[in-house]
Amino acid sequence: MNEHILNLLTQTVLEQLWPLPSEAKELVLNKLLLLKRTDLGNLFKNEILRSMRISRRLFLTRFMTILSGVVFIDVLFERFSIKFKEYHLNSNPEITHLKAIQISDLHLKKLRFHHDAMCKQIENSHPDLLLLTGDLIDDAKNLPELESFLKLLPLATPKFAVLGNWEYWAGIAISELQCLYAKYGCKLLINSQESVVLKGRKITITGIDDFVAGKADIKKATENFSKSDYHLVLNHCPQYSEQISFEVDEKIPVDLILSGHTHGGQINFFGFVPFLPQGSGRFVGGWYTVGKHNLYVSKGIGTSILPIRFGARAEIAIFNF
Repeated sequence: MNEHILNLLTQTVLEQLWPLPSEAKELVLNKLLLLKRTDLGNLFKNEILRSMRISRRLFLTRFMTILSGVVFIDVLFERFSIKFKEYHLNSNPEITHLKAIQISDLHLKKLRFHHDAMCKQIENSHPDLLLLTGDLIDDAKNLPELESFLKLLPLATPKFAVLGNWEYWAGIAISELQCLYAKYGCKLLINSQESVVLKGRKITITGIDDFVAGKADIKKATENFSKSDYHLVLNHCPQYSEQISFEVDEKIPVDLILSGHTHGGQINFFGFVPFLPQGSGRFVGGWYTVGKHNLYVSKGIGTSILPIRFGARAEIAIFNF
């Protein structure tokens, strides 16, 4: 501590508390400075450091409180605020013939407000096709909730679905699920394909059985393929897309492979994903090129295991082609 400041502080103490003659005060002051300078300096130093420690502790406490709040809000936002991502597959975005919407990994347990809002936005988008790429429910007891969800989708729009691993793991009767889908104009494809003519164009949709819990077989699925204007492949687990690209007959064009399953990592720290489910392969979310084919991996809508999303906002993908 500066000696002049120490002198002033000490003398102030003496003047306030010790009304002594000046000679006595000078004697006491000199003794005090001689004997206590170090102790007083340390006292003031320790007081300043203690104040700094309290300020640092208060800062860290407030910072962690704010950070926790931000993370909590982000978790809610990314789970319940569904982002609609729209893509144009033609080189000229103005030339659009058809619109397909992908719904993936709903993991529906209870129909909530964001599902209702999502379905209204889907209807307002006026899709020509709805493509459901698996894991819509993960418990057989939730089939009534799935029916309530299907009621919200535009009935007249053609729909095609594939199975995910959770439909198998939940022990859902496939025949029951097929009947439920059919009731609302949706065809469940299991290593099979269907064609539909929309706006004068023939669209073939090939559906692959789940790679993890089922028996995925691209050759069986495409054995009756006939020439089409567009060929879309629905394949829940993106890892199997490598095999699709390798095994599909070169004479069979594939315009787009659509997958889900990964949830975008579900917890994604700026590109670092601690965990991806079996069947994800090297894929997390978004666009990939696999051999000669384009693959889109949806981050999906729901969650599994942990009911949170971080860095992997729920999404609906819209494709114009």
